[in-house]
Amino acid sequence: MKEKNHKRRTIFGRLQKTPKWQAEEFSEIEYKPTTVKELLTEMKDISELIIDLAYSAIVFDSDEIAEEVKYLDVRMDKLNYDIRMMAMMAARTKEDAEQLAGILQIAEAAESISNAAGDIANLLSLEEKTRPILPKILKNADEKLFRLEVSENSSACNRQIGQIRIESETGMRIIAIRRSNCWIYNPQSDISLKAKDWLIVRGTDEGFIDLRDFLSGKTGGLE
Repeated sequence: MKEKNHKRRTIFGRLQKTPKWQAEEFSEIEYKPTTVKELLTEMKDISELIIDLAYSAIVFDSDEIAEEVKYLDVRMDKLNYDIRMMAMMAARTKEDAEQLAGILQIAEAAESISNAAGDIANLLSLEEKTRPILPKILKNADEKLFRLEVSENSSACNRQIGQIRIESETGMRIIAIRRSNCWIYNPQSDISLKAKDWLIVRGTDEGFIDLRDFLSGKTGGLE
């Protein structure tokens, strides 16, 4: 079973302004030929990111982050549509069908994770008096979610994530970067940090303190 080489533009590792999830949900679905590898890779990346963002929405009581979760949930639905279309068009023999059945099971599992994250984010639709209880439930986790702003006084400004070695030095993983009204999902090592960037990070209290002091300009480095 051969795959045609169609380049698909990923939503990860680049600055973007995501559309409102309602507009994305009701936009016309258009099948775009692509490879199985590209589809499954993006579905895997979304399933990893969307859970962290869903919990971030709860921890920070953020409707804005919840909107990003809903957008990713809708995108996952469309990726699942694409992979089902690909499977129906590609199966020519019993052996093809058996191979594609396993791929579709993986895709279905990824979509289930996405749907669960959407349910978590929807908890913010509860009454206001209920919402403050939710972050308290999550505060005792071993790894926690934090939001940090990059100060213009920090030596992190205009330096690539890989150069700073944030994860190796602090154990903190950058999940997403909010820059003005745009997002960078799952930023890679070649992404440079800018003053006024807001980072959503995951890690321990100790790693958070080190990273906070660095990004605020209180310390000059992470070594």
